[in-house]
Amino acid sequence: MSEVRPARRTRGGGGAARRAERTAVSIETAKFITRNIPNFEILNEEALQIIEYNAETVLEEIGVNFVENPAALERWRAAGADVVGERVRIPRGLARQLCSTAPSSFTQHARNPERNVEIGGKNLVLAPVYGPPFVRDNEGGRRYATIEDFRKFVKLGYMSKWLHHSGGTVCEPTDIAVNKRHLDMLLAHMTLSDKPYMGSVTEKVRAEDSVNMSKILFGDDFVDQNTVMTSLININSPLTFDNVMMGALEVYAEANQAAIISPFIVGGAMAPVTVAGTLTQVLAEALAGVAYSQLVRKGAPVIMGAFVTSIDMNSGAPTFGTPEAAHITYGVGQLARRLNLPYRSGGSFSGSKLPDAQAAYETSNSLNMALLSGVNFMLHACGWLEGGLVASFEKFVLDADQLGTLHHLAQGVSMDENGQAMNALREVGPGGHFLGCEHTQANFKSAFWRSDVLDYKPYEQWEEEGARDSATLAGARVRKMLGDYQAPPIDPAIVEALEAYVAQRKASEPDAFG
Repeated sequence: MSEVRPARRTRGGGGAARRAERTAVSIETAKFITRNIPNFEILNEEALQIIEYNAETVLEEIGVNFVENPAALERWRAAGADVVGERVRIPRGLARQLCSTAPSSFTQHARNPERNVEIGGKNLVLAPVYGPPFVRDNEGGRRYATIEDFRKFVKLGYMSKWLHHSGGTVCEPTDIAVNKRHLDMLLAHMTLSDKPYMGSVTEKVRAEDSVNMSKILFGDDFVDQNTVMTSLININSPLTFDNVMMGALEVYAEANQAAIISPFIVGGAMAPVTVAGTLTQVLAEALAGVAYSQLVRKGAPVIMGAFVTSIDMNSGAPTFGTPEAAHITYGVGQLARRLNLPYRSGGSFSGSKLPDAQAAYETSNSLNMALLSGVNFMLHACGWLEGGLVASFEKFVLDADQLGTLHHLAQGVSMDENGQAMNALREVGPGGHFLGCEHTQANFKSAFWRSDVLDYKPYEQWEEEGARDSATLAGARVRKMLGDYQAPPIDPAIVEALEAYVAQRKASEPDAFG
């Protein structure tokens, strides 16, 4: 394949961009969450030390496989690991020592600086569903996703107040060739939203395209010196690092772009059935993956991830919102904090086929679990259905609306003078009511979180308006948001350069659908 160089960002179109900015509709986005509540810690010190010891034993005695990647094996050999064939055994303490150079937090820059996010510490950044090949809506039912569906999800993400991040593969646009669809997806994130976004990881060259397009959007120097992308690097559990994911990780680490290094765990199938056993495997895999990123480039930003679900032993299907998954998610949070690494987990997980009561129960359990476990980056925060096979438009807006509750829960309890409300108690006294008092009038607009989707009307009014259920209300919300959408301003010269890069790359190789 001939080399395609990214076009350089130019200064042209500035006047047009400023005019567009003056006429654009302002879309409110809440700042990323900063917790004022404690994390829930389920493991005591003895349990943590046992798991850490066992994980190091797995790395030293059992080892991990880095498959079809001679360069990775050579890096490990040079670092002091025992490499036999594709098996890498890592001496006790080496992986932890290597992980120590990864930053404890970092800024991911958006093209609109007001949308920058801080990943790590007490912060929680929310990003949408990732990866489903199917979409579902009230009108069309379940179907294969298209690029037009993808663009609609990007627009909904941009319009969603409580969502901080545009995400990555919010659905797989199956109407575009596999080897080219990443270009259209990146172009949509870069032009239809001004929130941060994720890069492609399905082949090394696609990661390189992501870096090149980001340099067009932000400028070469800015990308060289700042993190503008996050990417999802899944470990092929158990204990296997394939050359596709590691090739993408190498590209991003070398470019100083962030990677979520995440074991993909289905308990009972890809990890032991016990919580402690799964925690041991997750930690061993994460240690090896994060350590490898630091072998590629010391100081490269990474997020320690854990996608964890259990399995239905009757059907073999994954299950979500379960207490065992909660135990593991809480535990990995503690282990990540002891490594001083940002933590990714959680999401709007559900195995339900529809945005129904099952979906609501499982999603609520998963979202609250993630908040309390200290997650710093939550992928799949809205839109996930059918075990991740489906991105649902209605569930996307229902979930995105509910993310507002996480913001308010994370604020904790205010104990300042206004929070104590003694003036209200004195004003109203025994037998009165607080609706008209001065304190209520001063605080009512911000005192309570309010849903933009759910129905709180009296029965008679609800019936007169069609007795609509949540999915119907969400469908109306989807149509309104897409109808109100206006693209954020962007320099036309940058759009032209991005489109030229996409066209050139698509023309450089034939379509491939496998």
